[in-house]
Amino acid sequence: MRDWQETFDQNVLVPPHPQRLRQPLRESTAFQCVLKWLDGPLVKQGVLEVLSEVGCHLRVSLFDVTYRHFFGRTWKTTGRPVEPLSRQPSRIVFNEPLYFHTPLNHPNIVAVVEVVAGGRRRDGTPQALSCGFGILRIFSNKPESPSSAPQDKRLRLYHGSPRALLHPLLQDPIEQNKHMTVIENCSLQCTLRPHPALEPAFHLLPENLLVSGLQHIPGLLPAHGDTGDALRKPRLQRSVTWYLDDVFVTLYPSLEKFEEELLGLLTSDHFREGGGPLDGGALEISERRLCVGVHSGLGFVHRPQVMVLVPEREVALTRSASFSRKVGSSSKASSGNQALVLRSRLRVPEMVCHPAFAIVFQLEYVLNSPPGVDGNAASVTSLASLACMHTVRWAVWTPSPEASSGSVTLPLQGGIRPNPLHCLVYKVPPASMSSDEVKQVESGTVHFQYSLSPDGHPDAPTGPPRVERRPSGKMATSPSGPPVPLPQGLVTSQDSPVGPGLSLSQLAASPQSPTRCRSAKPSSQQPDSPEPSQAQAEFSLEGGISHLEADLSQTSPAPGPCVAEQLQELPFAPVHAPIVVGAQTRSSGRTPSRATLALLQASGFPEVLDANKQPVEAVNPTDPVKFDPQKEESDPLQSSEIVLQFLAFSRVPEDDRGAPWPNTVYFTFQFYRFPPVTTPRLQLLELDGMGTSRSGPVSHILAPVGQDGSFHAGSPGFRLSYLVGPGLLRPGEQRWFTRYLALQTLQLDVWDGDSLLLVGSTAVQMKHLLRQGRPAVQVSHELEVVATEYEQDAMVMSGDVAGFGGIKPIGVHTVVKGWLHLTLANVGHLCEQRGRTSSSLPPSRSQVISNDGAGRFEGGSLLTRGGPRRKRNVVQAQKLTDVDSELAAMLFAPTRPGGRGPQGAGQEGDAVRRRKLERMRTVRLQEAAGEGGCRRTGVLALQDVRAQHARDLQVIAAYRERTKAQSIASALSLAITTEHSICATLGTAEFFEFVLRNPHSTPQTVTVEVDNPELSLVLDSREWRHFKDVARLHTPVEEDMFRLRGSLAPQLLLRPRETAHIPFKYQIFSVAQVSADLGPEKDLEPGSPGKPSTMPTRHAKALFRAGGGRPLAELHLTVQPQPHAVDQVFRFYHPELTFLKKAIRLPPWRTLPGAPVGMPGGEPPVHVRCSDPSVICETQKAQGPGEPRDVFLKVASGPSPETKDFYVAIYRDRWLATPAQIWQVHLHSLQRVDVSCVMGQRTRLSLVLRGTQTVRKVRAFTSHPQELTIDPRGVFTLPPHGVQDLHVGVRPRRAGGRFVHLNVVDVDFHQLVASWLVCLSCRPPLISKAFEITMAAGQGKGAHKQITYTNPYPFRRTYHLHSDHPQLLQFKEDAFQVEGGETYTIDLQFAPRRRAGEEEILIHINDHEDKNEETFCVKVVYQ
Repeated sequence: MRDWQETFDQNVLVPPHPQRLRQPLRESTAFQCVLKWLDGPLVKQGVLEVLSEVGCHLRVSLFDVTYRHFFGRTWKTTGRPVEPLSRQPSRIVFNEPLYFHTPLNHPNIVAVVEVVAGGRRRDGTPQALSCGFGILRIFSNKPESPSSAPQDKRLRLYHGSPRALLHPLLQDPIEQNKHMTVIENCSLQCTLRPHPALEPAFHLLPENLLVSGLQHIPGLLPAHGDTGDALRKPRLQRSVTWYLDDVFVTLYPSLEKFEEELLGLLTSDHFREGGGPLDGGALEISERRLCVGVHSGLGFVHRPQVMVLVPEREVALTRSASFSRKVGSSSKASSGNQALVLRSRLRVPEMVCHPAFAIVFQLEYVLNSPPGVDGNAASVTSLASLACMHTVRWAVWTPSPEASSGSVTLPLQGGIRPNPLHCLVYKVPPASMSSDEVKQVESGTVHFQYSLSPDGHPDAPTGPPRVERRPSGKMATSPSGPPVPLPQGLVTSQDSPVGPGLSLSQLAASPQSPTRCRSAKPSSQQPDSPEPSQAQAEFSLEGGISHLEADLSQTSPAPGPCVAEQLQELPFAPVHAPIVVGAQTRSSGRTPSRATLALLQASGFPEVLDANKQPVEAVNPTDPVKFDPQKEESDPLQSSEIVLQFLAFSRVPEDDRGAPWPNTVYFTFQFYRFPPVTTPRLQLLELDGMGTSRSGPVSHILAPVGQDGSFHAGSPGFRLSYLVGPGLLRPGEQRWFTRYLALQTLQLDVWDGDSLLLVGSTAVQMKHLLRQGRPAVQVSHELEVVATEYEQDAMVMSGDVAGFGGIKPIGVHTVVKGWLHLTLANVGHLCEQRGRTSSSLPPSRSQVISNDGAGRFEGGSLLTRGGPRRKRNVVQAQKLTDVDSELAAMLFAPTRPGGRGPQGAGQEGDAVRRRKLERMRTVRLQEAAGEGGCRRTGVLALQDVRAQHARDLQVIAAYRERTKAQSIASALSLAITTEHSICATLGTAEFFEFVLRNPHSTPQTVTVEVDNPELSLVLDSREWRHFKDVARLHTPVEEDMFRLRGSLAPQLLLRPRETAHIPFKYQIFSVAQVSADLGPEKDLEPGSPGKPSTMPTRHAKALFRAGGGRPLAELHLTVQPQPHAVDQVFRFYHPELTFLKKAIRLPPWRTLPGAPVGMPGGEPPVHVRCSDPSVICETQKAQGPGEPRDVFLKVASGPSPETKDFYVAIYRDRWLATPAQIWQVHLHSLQRVDVSCVMGQRTRLSLVLRGTQTVRKVRAFTSHPQELTIDPRGVFTLPPHGVQDLHVGVRPRRAGGRFVHLNVVDVDFHQLVASWLVCLSCRPPLISKAFEITMAAGQGKGAHKQITYTNPYPFRRTYHLHSDHPQLLQFKEDAFQVEGGETYTIDLQFAPRRRAGEEEILIHINDHEDKNEETFCVKVVYQ
């Protein structure tokens, strides 16, 4: 076996890149890589002819793609012979396992496999040639850890050497780089899998070290069997514990001279490095420390213990005389002077009887500068920066296998030799004139006595016992934990005071171990391990320091009272059931049949005409749409008239004719950025048996309703037109409107015009409205109107799986209420050709913004010379008194009390007019008067005018001087300002780059300040690269471009005259900013939806400041929000002031538009964002491959009748760039009434209805009139401020939990007065008898059956009959009377059903109070 020095010299590792080490590291992950075989003729014939004894082997190295840095150590396989080409096999088999563990869990950490051919030249010298290399990806792009399943990979091999990866042109992904050339018909087969079995041996293997299972690792036992793979299931060797006593260190020539020379050299080094002059006494020694740890030749087994050494004379003052004599006698032979002494016993666990295991000693000096050095006052926070640590000596001791106790003296080492801690060590004395004997001691020695802990008693030393008595109340501390101070008045048995506590230097300048300490798992401890609990405690305390006065006795394995165990979360499925996307609002429709079109045309609906009054071309809604944006933009008919024509609302043929059907309906929707529309009420006119077709009859057409509620005699249907053209759209918005038609789905809600209850919802795609150069186009649809009912979450416990990828919604019932016949049209019109100015041009689509044109300010004039006038530099002249109020007050202030100047004048013109009049009066007085008094008056008036003029000029000069700095700064700011406009939609990130140039000749640290949280810098290089790939930009990407400073603004460094691309993204998540002014308009006239709302323009500013806060550049961003697409609409009715908790199940990703075919790695991760920050929205990871994913919503409902609307964006990329779907959620808060009832039995309750300010005629409506009845039934008067009782009777037809809506509506004004949400909790009845019949499915006559019922009472009683399926079962008599004890025959009439199957029909027999007496069950089999 190799000794420690040989093992240490042959296992030197290259550390990872410093930038990578600054990133937070995760737990280390172990891997096993099996290199199986190499396919293809890699070794050329020319190599075989030049070299002899040609062999082939593989070399593996770890590589960081981000920083282009190789690290770790290159590992190579054993050589395999290569035969000449004529007999060369197509495969070279290796089958060698490779093991390693690394905490660098990043996709850019890869393994590079190089194929090397080696042989001998003709002169016998060896030569190795690189034949190609491959790249093995260790970690995937997913943030979670790699899967536990093995990954069989076939690596493609590339021409050249792995040194080509260091070239700056090879950017990630390097496999797709154009400079990488693949070797044809050559590959390497390998298997990569996580290897958790290696975790117990982490302390024996350094991180990023590639080792083979056939390699001998110190501390591991050989493998069982013939394989020899010791790392497949590693077994640890038995460890022992050593005790070191009487440790002291001597230095040459003496301790005083050694430390004096050390301080002098450090002072001179400080002066040479530009730190300023320091006195020799300015540095002082704070501590002398000895670090002791077990090293296996590969790395430290555990973190070294840090002990404090003190000079011998200090020990002599505090220790007993016997100990002083003992130390003195042992140190005389070495130096004769004082030494550094360790005052406590040293316990060294985890030692293994192996030649490569050794105990490493390291002597460190901690120095600090006293307060006030260099003229800087020391503060509490700056003490840590004043301390510094230097390693001066180190030594290594390998115990003999036969030794159990004794003493040893080791020479200390120093200088530039490699050492186990991989740090710089203080120089050693020159050895040119020293003999071999002197060389052994001139660098110093460490002397100690050692003893081995016997088996069975790990903590009992073999030498004479050294008992230290401690008070019974003192708790023991772990070796690496801080000491517990003794109470005052208690001393140790050696009568020495407690040593100093952990100083600031120990905490701030503790040594960093090259091998990261990891805690061993309890399962990995050997049964015969001498110190399992102690070793585990030392490993788990990362960075712990053992002080000289710490209690080194055995600690109890039980945790202290302050240790809290973290509970582990168990897999838990939420109780609330998922709602399947697509079951609420269906966009599915069908093409109207010819019979339906003929009936609609015969009904007299107005025809849609184009601009030439010709019928519009009709297209089939099932035809594919070829969308060409260039053709839309080049269309001469730039104005588009979008027509929506509501024709008919048909009833479903399978619907129960006894079920309620609305008399009037109205529709609500929102088109583009026009205001939300609520159509007038439309009458449903029934057609008498007309229009029957294969898909069912057109039962009701729509007709306008007059003001008095009567039928309007005009044309049937309702038509709504939107005129969209350059007069209403902003510059450049035409492209967004075209994109809106191509991608958007128009969501329509159908409401009952009388009860104001939601009938159902539907959706229609608008892509067929794209004209694509045609003058006009129209399309007719038949759309399903679907109503959705949700059961209460407490009643839902399970669901059904309909098949692969299909899930049946749990607790969600969808019912097709009817078919809406709708016609959409787009009619093109010519628009006026008006000259466009530069301000009306569309915004630039470029995603690279340059500020080159912003630095050309000529100055001196408000208008630019020799070119067109820039609007922003044109200033309109204004009166100074209108600009500055203070200046106006000074100008119009009186000159002297009692003067005749203008007093209180409000305009500058009045003051000028008065001055002119004063001058004219003065001139006339001079001409007319010849006396001296008149002349004196004129002179005085003239002086007064001159004084007034001088005063005005002084005020104007003061005003100009005050505003000069602001005007100059504003003009200079315009010179560095760049303006840019973008269009943004909800949830979509708009990416662009700003080209920033440093105009100075010196480096500048630029701080980027952003005033809007929606505008942010792209800090991650991977995110930057993703956006550039999407935008197809080829500008450079820089790693670690910005310096992040927590909550402060990021910074970057620009060299002189350097240009950098600064990545930005703008993303809106708040819907209030997008549709702040989109409110419904009242008194909507038919056919006039109103003008489009102008979405509020947003502004954002990015300021780039150089050193000293000077502005370097400024970016003004103008954001024009655009309407966003809505893929799904959810409408929930929930009790007020409670939490709505819903799970919405996502559809399979393969069904979404734009999903790639054959997506590798399974489904992408799902991320969600909500427009309302008060809504909790999250998603969970998939439980397994192919498992569905749910989006969980938790929303707080407000008081009734408040409605909360918000949007949910679903992303399938980790950077949240573009949403895959956007959902709109409406939450209606209603008053809740809980009812517990029995199926088929009436339950009664009362509700209190309070009156409003005025008298109203109201009527109560319910969503389920067959199950819930109300008294009074019809219209009744609600007095003002009065109270009216509503008597409610509930007889449910279905068991379970459901919601029933109850509205009270003003019949005159069709306003909602009150609303309740009745929450039913229905129990099934007890079945007393069961029957079964068989019927033929289809258009049959049904069946007539009879059953008997006996009155169990001795007197006459009246009974009522009810059924839970009235459309399938009818009674000849709904009520009957029978005498006591008599039998009555009940006639049953079963109606036919179209489809085959089974149905269980319940017959409820209730008494006169509608209480259930008995329930029969009839099972009907339709064949």
